[in-house]
Amino acid sequence: MRSTLGWRIDYLRSFRLPICICTNLSALMMIHAWSNYKLYAWGKNELRPLSKRGHSNSIFGSFDLGATIVDGLDTLYLMGLHKEFDEGREWVERKFTLDNVDAELSVFETNIRFIGGFLTCYAFTGDRLFLEKARYVADKLLPAFQTPTGIPYALVNVHNGSRELRLIKVLLGSIRKVSKNYGWASGGSSILSEFGTLHMEFAYLSDITGDSVYRERVQTIRAVLKDIEKPKGLYPNYLNPKTGKWGQQHMSLGALGDSFYEYLLKAWIQSGQDDWEAREMYDEAMQAIIKHMVRNTPSGLTYVSDMKFDRLEHKMDHLACFAGGLFGLGGTSLNNQYSQQYKEIGEGLTNTCHESYIRTYTRLGPESFRFNDGVEAKALKAQEKYYILRPETFESYFIMWRLTHDQKYRDWGWDAVQALEKHCRTPTGYTGLKNVYLTEPVKDDVQQSFFLAETLKYLYLLFSDDSLLPLDDWVFNTEAHPLPVKDRNPLYRPAAGSSSP
Repeated sequence: MRSTLGWRIDYLRSFRLPICICTNLSALMMIHAWSNYKLYAWGKNELRPLSKRGHSNSIFGSFDLGATIVDGLDTLYLMGLHKEFDEGREWVERKFTLDNVDAELSVFETNIRFIGGFLTCYAFTGDRLFLEKARYVADKLLPAFQTPTGIPYALVNVHNGSRELRLIKVLLGSIRKVSKNYGWASGGSSILSEFGTLHMEFAYLSDITGDSVYRERVQTIRAVLKDIEKPKGLYPNYLNPKTGKWGQQHMSLGALGDSFYEYLLKAWIQSGQDDWEAREMYDEAMQAIIKHMVRNTPSGLTYVSDMKFDRLEHKMDHLACFAGGLFGLGGTSLNNQYSQQYKEIGEGLTNTCHESYIRTYTRLGPESFRFNDGVEAKALKAQEKYYILRPETFESYFIMWRLTHDQKYRDWGWDAVQALEKHCRTPTGYTGLKNVYLTEPVKDDVQQSFFLAETLKYLYLLFSDDSLLPLDDWVFNTEAHPLPVKDRNPLYRPAAGSSSP
């Protein structure tokens, strides 16, 4: 028997759908993803829907951290799925811990998924359990900041990070390095998109706990980046945390760079537009990127190249497809000399990412796509043709819809819902695809936690009323966990007597 959701999509496909139908479909997709995760991988980090088991090769490894639970909780709450939300909360209260994790965790991923997810749930509900968990995780990450420059390492062993345990291990002679960087990252460098994507969560955590240590850590990062000399005004993707010098001269608005720029703009918005240092750094960075990296094809498609050693690589990552919304938000949140330029680039980039979708058989976008030798917005290499349920294009649809109310963004979103249902839905969850250009693409058998946190949330919000999480009151972290805007949103919930610069 066909699923109810599959039947409804077939039946409704030829109609322009009422908003309520589209939001209901997104909620049904969420229920399908969540219920199968609960059935086959509860407490594990992610689901392998075809194998019907947990995904132990995820970025969080084999330890049962419930990444899908924490990542998905605020989406459940937004959709009114309160029974499922309560299930997840109960697991967090009874089971979530890092105390038994003797492994190196990504500071970046742990921050955006776990700290970000807990902070949003605290903002939504006022439930102090989530505040306590957010602070607990943040404290586990603090040893990564113990570098000569204050630029944190990428990886931290949260088990070794316990002060008492470290003392015992020193006495026993078995202590290992608590924090380190990836071996492949340009001579021991930290990565721009990772250490530059902590500010929103850590600054907010200081404000709602009254403990300044978290804000101090990210302000140190800010100070280093503000003062350092930047080649052509651009930020390379690698910075050595010991020497404070740039690594390999590779710049990108996609992988390795992306969310650093996002957090410059959003830290300013989150502060109630008080953090002008962040806004100025954003404008300066965007102007350099526009000058040196944004290009147009002969047919008029706008894209952002990578730059390596002063040479452009004419490709764009799917990860960079968030930039349509970023430029759009930059152009509307402040009326300055760059506003119109930002709006036009935002619209152009969002259109280009849409083109990368509709130029595939599945109508889902590849991991990266190129612009050379007569090729436009198409992947050429086998390792570029996969789709892992990524949200960035839908994020830009949502932001651009809210800013313009141009119907095409909702039409494009509906097209994406149909494509996800046709190609990524299985009887036991959702899975990525190994080649989006094939008529029968092989499935990768992973339901990413960000599919629940981001992809389904942005599609749901795209078809929701503007009064649900208005952009003046909320700002989304890079994992789509909405955080309240200070001095505007009463759910900011500052600690009694707390103050911030």
